[in-house]
Amino acid sequence: MIMILGAASVGKTSVIRWLVPYLKENRIKPCLCKIDCLYTNDSETYRNLNVPYVVGLSGDICPDHFLVSNLCELWDWKEKQQCDSLIIETAGLCSRCCPATEHTLSVCVLDATASTHSAKKLGPMVTLSDFIVLTKIDMVSQAEREILIHSLSQLNQGAKIFPVDGLVGYGVESLGHAILSAPPVDVYDGDMLRHTMPSGVCSYCIGEKRVGSAFQQGVVGKIHFESGVSS
Repeated sequence: MIMILGAASVGKTSVIRWLVPYLKENRIKPCLCKIDCLYTNDSETYRNLNVPYVVGLSGDICPDHFLVSNLCELWDWKEKQQCDSLIIETAGLCSRCCPATEHTLSVCVLDATASTHSAKKLGPMVTLSDFIVLTKIDMVSQAEREILIHSLSQLNQGAKIFPVDGLVGYGVESLGHAILSAPPVDVYDGDMLRHTMPSGVCSYCIGEKRVGSAFQQGVVGKIHFESGVSS
């Protein structure tokens, strides 16, 4: 099971569009899952890859919590499709969530044009990933790329970093080779998340619209104005 993580519009789907043909050329039969909230326009891209795929729309639920709640069912679906691997593309909305598990292969996709500080804001999505993919590398200089790679290596010393051009597929073969070289996992019994999810539930999680302390229950965070830090 391969999780493609990352913020919205960083190029996750473009990476998958080139990765799937590479896996098929190497006699691996993949299937795909796209997790999103209300709508996704990636179905046509997935359909053109000519592999089994399923789309999960989380609606009013956090998409990463929705994904984790369906992991076992997705694994069973992958087995029914008689596929060798399952590639899951996350919605990429919450930088704090990290739905990767110990048995999955975690691939974090980052936009090379973003600030060098942006990776730090992604937390466990970056620090606990097996592979980090830098997209849109054609839009930055070699020096900028090296600075970003150095910054990422400081955040996650064990991750392999792959610069990728999603428009032409440059760099995807190296990523695909690394994925194929990873130890296979045949069962997911006893699997665990690599990091805890954000705490919940608060009143707004279950539909409250009114603003004010009188309407807030559950896990509620407040700013300490003396220090400027939330709690």
